[in-house]
Amino acid sequence: MNFLRYRVISVVVSLVAGLLLGIAGPLAGEWDGPIAVALHLTFSGGWSWAAYAFLVGYFSRSKIESALLSSCGLTIGVIAYYLYKHISPLAPVGMEYGAPSEGLSSRIITWGVMAFLLGAPVGLLGYLARMPGVRGLLFRLVVPFVAFYETSMRLTMEADRQGPMVGATWQVIRLVAVAVALALVVHAVRSGWQARHPRQPSIHIGEPVTPASRVRSGADRTSE
Repeated sequence: MNFLRYRVISVVVSLVAGLLLGIAGPLAGEWDGPIAVALHLTFSGGWSWAAYAFLVGYFSRSKIESALLSSCGLTIGVIAYYLYKHISPLAPVGMEYGAPSEGLSSRIITWGVMAFLLGAPVGLLGYLARMPGVRGLLFRLVVPFVAFYETSMRLTMEADRQGPMVGATWQVIRLVAVAVALALVVHAVRSGWQARHPRQPSIHIGEPVTPASRVRSGADRTSE
């Protein structure tokens, strides 16, 4: 019973997180101020959606569960995203909204199908990222690489047409992605080194050491 309850809770949490991700970006875009702009750009970026699918797969109990939950969660997020934009069709900083209502269903279907198809492999990568050491390093670097690549492309192609806060947010995201990637590499290398060179028990100078023969003889007397 406890196992079934845990599985149900994990599924519900994953899907609700996808729903919240879908409305977080456009909701933050309705507010004013630099923090709201940064939050909107963060939750509306493709890398944050990839990070969601990756984390769902990372905490899943099987490969099939990681693929299904990631796909379903992203699909729910896409539906919530476009429905919220349709209800509140504002144009936040750095995004062009105003999609006509007649194109709502086609956009939901198109992007929903893409989210479902792309969510499965990303979730599977998150599941494989649990492998310890260097074996899982390449999988753990997926999200930092996507974040770095996306923000670099946006800075090259879109930063000139946006405000300074938009470019600054993308710069910060890119720097954080590099820092996270370096931390993951250092941790993997260190873990691999410690696995190949386990620590030997240290013996302090002046501490008496009992010979192994005396230990065995004492054990024999105790057994007698």
